[in-house]
Amino acid sequence: MRSVDLSSYGLLVEDVDRNPPVPQLYADSIRADTRSVIAESGALIAYSGEKTGRSPLDKRVVRHADSQDDVWWGQINMPITQDTFLINRERAIDFLNTRSRLYCVDAFAGWDPATRVKVRVVCARPYHALFMYTMLIRPTVQELADYGEPDLVIINAGQFPANLHTTGMTSKTSVDISLEAKEIVILGTEYAGEMKKGVFTYMNYAAPKAGILSMHCSATADRVSGRTSVMFGLSGTGKTTLSADPRRLLIGDDEHCWSDTGIYNIEGGCYAKAIFLSHDTEPEIFDALRYGSVLENVIYDKQTHGVDFTDDSITENTRGAYPIENVSNAKVPCIGEHPADVIFLTCDAFGVLPPVARLTPEEAMYHFISGYTAKVAGTEVGVTEPEATFSPCFGGPFLAWHPQKYAKLLADRLREHGSNVWLVNTGWSGGAHGVGSRMKLDFTRAIINAIHEGSLVDAPTKTDPIFGFEVVTQVDEVPSQVLWPENTWADKAAYAMMATKLKGLFEDNYAQYQ
Repeated sequence: MRSVDLSSYGLLVEDVDRNPPVPQLYADSIRADTRSVIAESGALIAYSGEKTGRSPLDKRVVRHADSQDDVWWGQINMPITQDTFLINRERAIDFLNTRSRLYCVDAFAGWDPATRVKVRVVCARPYHALFMYTMLIRPTVQELADYGEPDLVIINAGQFPANLHTTGMTSKTSVDISLEAKEIVILGTEYAGEMKKGVFTYMNYAAPKAGILSMHCSATADRVSGRTSVMFGLSGTGKTTLSADPRRLLIGDDEHCWSDTGIYNIEGGCYAKAIFLSHDTEPEIFDALRYGSVLENVIYDKQTHGVDFTDDSITENTRGAYPIENVSNAKVPCIGEHPADVIFLTCDAFGVLPPVARLTPEEAMYHFISGYTAKVAGTEVGVTEPEATFSPCFGGPFLAWHPQKYAKLLADRLREHGSNVWLVNTGWSGGAHGVGSRMKLDFTRAIINAIHEGSLVDAPTKTDPIFGFEVVTQVDEVPSQVLWPENTWADKAAYAMMATKLKGLFEDNYAQYQ
């Protein structure tokens, strides 16, 4: 059942290949794009053209009477009219109708058979088809035969630009979502990640509407007991490193749902940053990028086809997409029981948050909505003042509802299932950046291990006088002095001043969500 009729979408191309085999997509990619090659590892190397990352300012959502009261409108979800959506859709269809061959990928989002979403991707580039076949959950032969009509359709005409004269368009790139038509139309960008995050944005609308919490996090399970945890964290907090634990089973690395029956991965693959990737630092990811995987925008040796992961001459955002089955410790099907532990990672460059604190459900809502981490500000010589970064629910660019919707769902789940919530700081100790030093990875690993083993549930705690949460004061293999941040600062007054400043930044940020 390789062909499919797409005329109901206005697509008149007769040669439409449905879920073609991976070797064919390799061959078609190399024929269609002279830059595409097979890497030494067996992965397909492909290039996304001018756009090498997402275009968040070009995402648009149709303002419709049926959903306008649900959507969190603003810079993240900018509205367009139904007419604009239809104009862009027609533009995309007209372009795809000029192609001699199209690809159709029919697959699933969500590993729970009771709630999974049938996703159809229509595209002209074989690399895009392989990418989404990798990132979605691949159907069996019987599931494909019984597939029926999809729940969500992505029409990817990324090679063709949007028209700046169309109302609501501010560039030649546009990623348009119609929640009512259940369609996503892509123009003006060939970056494959737009499709992945388009699915996640849709899931961030549909799942909460059904009472299911969608989450931008990783998830793992104990190999013996099955005890699960989910881990949230923005870029630079160590989420990828700490989730890649060979002693645990990987449920997923990025997108999950928490339903009445437990947690499940939304995706069938992983999408990892490839810059500076090495076997020594991240062997699981390095080994997973083999046949059936896609490497985007990397530089390779023309003789050996070995990839130079240190070369960022095209982009720092080099990426690798691989089926989750390529991970040796993957838990397939990617489903787990209700999480015993919820972990919020932060890299606090102010150096005042503790290595680990236990949160109440109310505090969890606060820190979940805050989605805090910090980085060093600016590039001027001598400037070392940290810069706070807040992303609501640790995934602001992909939210559809107001952050309070997700926070309430999280709090309800925590109370119902008694999950423990932990704030873990992987950032600075002994002072802010420029004075203190980065938390030792061994200490953080010991904390995460203790959380997973359940040994911190009854550990002694002490109330932080500024932030109010309970700081864990005893963890095996972590010096007690390190666990109480003030003790690591030589200047106690400077500590109090910095902690008070950060608390104020939290409060200022949170005010916009109340």
